[in-house]
Amino acid sequence: MWSEARHQRIQLMLQRYERVSTTQVMTALGVSRETVRRDFLELEAMGVLKRVHGGAVHIGDEPPIDKRSTLRVSAKQAIAKAAAQRIDRPLTLFMDAGSTTTLLARELSLLSELTIITNSLDAAQSFRQQAAAQSNQIIILGGELSSHLAATTGSSTIAQIQRFHADIALLSPVGIDARYGASSFHHDEATIARAMSERAHQTWILADHSKIGTHSRETYCPVQEISLLISNTSANQREGFKELADRINEMVLV
Repeated sequence: MWSEARHQRIQLMLQRYERVSTTQVMTALGVSRETVRRDFLELEAMGVLKRVHGGAVHIGDEPPIDKRSTLRVSAKQAIAKAAAQRIDRPLTLFMDAGSTTTLLARELSLLSELTIITNSLDAAQSFRQQAAAQSNQIIILGGELSSHLAATTGSSTIAQIQRFHADIALLSPVGIDARYGASSFHHDEATIARAMSERAHQTWILADHSKIGTHSRETYCPVQEISLLISNTSANQREGFKELADRINEMVLV
């Protein structure tokens, strides 16, 4: 079993039980104690779990943004490029805050005649760096500053989203699966993404392969409401991929 598959199984066990022992994981995965120890170390470095005596405990579904921005960068860049290549005319786009959508902003900043509505300060900065040569309009949503990423949030941000209509909402979840659709760990991020999805003609989900077949605390877009999912080719090795592929409207693997 590849490490990505083991990591996914361990995360699913932690979501269900909150705490797992080394022996439990060894038995469930059919691997050695040393393999489990390495997997625990890697998942702890990603902020997914905390090692304790005899096992590990669940500490959250998503690492902090500074860790996320250094994980699977090439995979996220490929997704961002693929999404930007499908933007072939002037459009109004919602964009939420996250490591993948920040990379997408850099790609979209090379295009022109777009209207970008975002709560992400990092995404807005990416456009600002190219603003002199482009004709894009960037609208930054106001609100409270988030405590865990460079973005605005809260009821005033939601109220502003509801004033707009967009062609596409470009969103990056913590997890996506056939049963729950796109989901996030933090309530405030889920409410922002839900509002953007509801006010857009289409919802595009950008999710690297590690997010396929997993779900987090709060669903914000059911699978049947997702117009397009862009992920990596290795997503087809993830548990739950086939079920998701059967239910999604369109999927692109890069």
